[in-house]
This record gives sequence, C-alpha cells and structure tokens, in this order.
Amino acid sequence: MPIPRFSAAASGADVAAGLAAEGCAIIERVVSREVLADAERELRPHLDATSAGSDDFAGRRTRRTGGLIGRSTTCRDLVMHPTVLDTVGVVLGHVTSFQLHLTQVIAIGPGEPAQTIHRDQWAFDFFPFPPDYDVQCNTIWAMTDFTEENGATRLVPGSHKFEDRLELSPEQTVPAEMPAGSVLFYTGKLYHGAGANRSNATRTGINITYAVSWVRQEENQYLSVPAEIARTLPEPLLRLMGYARGAYALGYVDDLRDPLEVLLGKKAETASLGSLEDAEARIRGTARAS
Repeated sequence: MPIPRFSAAASGADVAAGLAAEGCAIIERVVSREVLADAERELRPHLDATSAGSDDFAGRRTRRTGGLIGRSTTCRDLVMHPTVLDTVGVVLGHVTSFQLHLTQVIAIGPGEPAQTIHRDQWAFDFFPFPPDYDVQCNTIWAMTDFTEENGATRLVPGSHKFEDRLELSPEQTVPAEMPAGSVLFYTGKLYHGAGANRSNATRTGINITYAVSWVRQEENQYLSVPAEIARTLPEPLLRLMGYARGAYALGYVDDLRDPLEVLLGKKAETASLGSLEDAEARIRGTARAS
C-alpha cells in the first residue's frame, strides 16, 4: 500500500486516521525551507562536532546530533507544532499524557548502506506490547529533500499490524520521498529503516519522537537541556519534556511536589497532570467498559 499523504491544511484527526490504517503518513510542505535553514544554522556547530556512528545500525557514515531543544529555538517550534501535537494526541490518546521521547538530527552521508529494518519500540527491551497498544509516535522533518537515491527512510506500510520480531528485507519497503519542509509520521510498531544513500550529498532530517509518559525517555531531556536554559522555556514545552507527573504517581519530587515547580523555584502557571480524581475517573471508565 502507498504511504498516506496530506496537505499542510490537514487536521490531526485526518493524519491519525492515516496512521491507524497504514502505520505511517506524510504531510507535505508543512513549513518553508527557510525554517529548516534556520534550524541548520543554529545547529551547525553541533552537527560539525558530531562523530559518525560506531556500528552498522547507527551508520558509520551517519551523524546523529541530539539535545535539540537546548540548541535550537527553531526545533522547539517543531516539537510544539500544533498539527503534530494534535496527531500525536489522537494516536496516543489511550493514556493520561504523552511526553517528548527524543530529539535528533540524522544526517546520512554518501555511501551509507541501508539500515536494518526494525521497529522503534524494540528500544524498550523488546517488551511485547499488545498488538493494539501504541507506545510511541514518531516524526521526521525533512531538512533536505528525501529521495530514494539519497536515503529516504524506507517503510513497510501496514506493518504496524504485523507480528513482532520479524526480519524484513529492504525489498519489502517503499521510500518515504518528500520535499524539504515536509514531515513523516510513523508509529513505534511500523517496520522501517534508513535508506541507502547512493547520492553525492548528505540527507538530513530532524527526528522528533513522542511516547506515553509512563515509559523511560530515550533521550534524557533533564540533562540534555541545561537547567539554566530549561528555566527560560515556556511551561507547556517543559511539561512535554517531562517536567510533569505522567500519571497519578509517576514523576513527582520528594513530598509529592510538582517537578516543574521544583525546577522553577516557584508555583507553576500550568496545572500538573496526575490528579487522584483523574486516576479514579479512568478506573471507573475501565470498569464500566469491562
């Protein structure tokens, strides 16, 4: 099946429907090329200082630069893009809240072979999540055009419904080709992998992933973003980074204090998640459905 494609005017509900059907979707030309050029300028010193991967999976000709919230104001806007958050809110709507899982520029250099086809949710120690339970929703923003020749991400549409731990080949995939400024969505269950870069240029994308708030984040946001920078950020972004209780009893500080208030040293303007009333309501709702 082809990858579902949408215009920049698409709603989060429409994109989420595409993800439910095929496990992946593309919104084309969501932001201008100039926006991504701004991100590239902000990140250039860090990109230049990043070493290539040390194994075949990470890519020996691929550079992966993280810590984007602390390093790029433009990337903060991408993390909080309304259509993205609306889409993720539907895909991960079965939990109390979701959080930022990782931020990373992936720059695939010329001559890099194709990556092994995999599921991103295998990062959780290969835990066998139920077939109908999504633990994460991923995005890749195209900083450069994504083409089959330069290593566009390879996807197996519909494979979010496949059995777990399968070994699939690149021949079973299709390239997620898209112009710069577009964003690719895919769930943690979708089988995929970076494509082989047979061009003479580097293919660059910004990987921003969201996950349910009760799992450990792949990128430690509390250390990736220095506290002195975190204290200058808007509260909704800080909550998304993890400065909030993910459910009734997860993530509080010492005497049940709101983590955001501990960071800021004052009472937060936004409400903390995880009230006892919310937890009781969810239990009652589950009980009625069973």
